[in-house]
Amino acid sequence: MKTKVFIDGSEGTTGLRIDERFQKRDDIEILKIDSDKRKDAEERKKLINASDITFLCLPDDAARESVSLVENDKVCIIDTSTAHRTESGWAYGFPELSKEHRENIINGKRIAVPGCHATGFISIVYPLIKGGILPNGYPVAGFSLTGYSGAGKKAIAAYQDENRPREFSSAREYALTQQHKHLKEMQKITGLFRAPLFSPVIDDYYSGMVVSVPFYTDMLNHKQTPETLQKFLAEYYAGQRFVQVCDLDNEVSASGFLAGNLLSGWDGLKIYVTGNEERVVLSAQFDNLGKGASGAAIQCMNLVLGCDEAKGLDLN
Repeated sequence: MKTKVFIDGSEGTTGLRIDERFQKRDDIEILKIDSDKRKDAEERKKLINASDITFLCLPDDAARESVSLVENDKVCIIDTSTAHRTESGWAYGFPELSKEHRENIINGKRIAVPGCHATGFISIVYPLIKGGILPNGYPVAGFSLTGYSGAGKKAIAAYQDENRPREFSSAREYALTQQHKHLKEMQKITGLFRAPLFSPVIDDYYSGMVVSVPFYTDMLNHKQTPETLQKFLAEYYAGQRFVQVCDLDNEVSASGFLAGNLLSGWDGLKIYVTGNEERVVLSAQFDNLGKGASGAAIQCMNLVLGCDEAKGLDLN
C-alpha cells in the first residue's frame, strides 16, 4: 500500500523540491490540492487528515494553523518552517546528532526540519559541546555563505530579473541586527548559554552553502589542534551516510578555497577542519535545498517509514 502524502505549501521552493523528488517513487501517493483552494482551511484540513504524512512548507503562522487542523492521530507532520523547531513534543530532524535524535524521529508524529544555516552550525557545535571540547559558555561566532534560493520565490525572481539592481551581483551580508530566525534553534539545540554572533551572506548563485565557525584553540577544553578536532568529528560521525568529515589533506586545503555552490544538488553534508595550532575554522558545506531543507525532510520521512533513509535522495 502506498504512503499517502500531502504537501501543504506545495508551490513554495521547498514544497516544489519535495514534490519533484517524489516523481520517481512508486511507494508514494501525493494528495493534490486545487490551486484555488491552497489557502482554504477546510480543504487543507481534509487532505491533512487523509494523509499518512503531511509536509508543511509554509510561513510560521500558517504552519501552526495546519497543525491545529489535525484530528487524525495517525498523521505524521514534518514541518519545514521555523515554527516548531524548539517546541516541546517535536523531534528535531537531524538524526546524525545522536541516537536519541534518530529514535525521536523514527517514533515521532511531530518532526521539525532544521533550518539551513542552523544545520551547518549545529553539525559543528553540537558534537563539540557534547564531547566536552567546547565550553557552552564560549562566545561562539559564525558566518554563512548561501545561494539565493533559500530566500524564497520573491528573492529568486529578484535575482533572476535582467533589470535587477547592481548590488544583486555582489555578495550581501544580512540579518545585521543579529536577529536571524535560526538563532533560537542554534542556541537551544546545541545548549549554548547565549545566542551566537552570526553573520549570513547571500550571494549571486542559486543553491549551496558553507557555514563556518572559528575558534581559538586555547579557549577550548584540553589541548586541541586541527588534527585532534578532525579526528574527534570523524569518529563522532563515523558510519553516518549523510555527514562526511573530510581528511585534513583534501581538495580544499590544496586549493585554499571553499566554495558555497559545489555541493548543489547533493543531499549530504561535508565538514572541513582548517587553520593552525592557534586558530581553527570548522566549516560545513552542503546544499541549502538538500540537507538544509527538502532533502532533510525526506530523510526524516524515510526514517518514519522504516525504509532506506537515502531513498529518493542523491548521495553519489
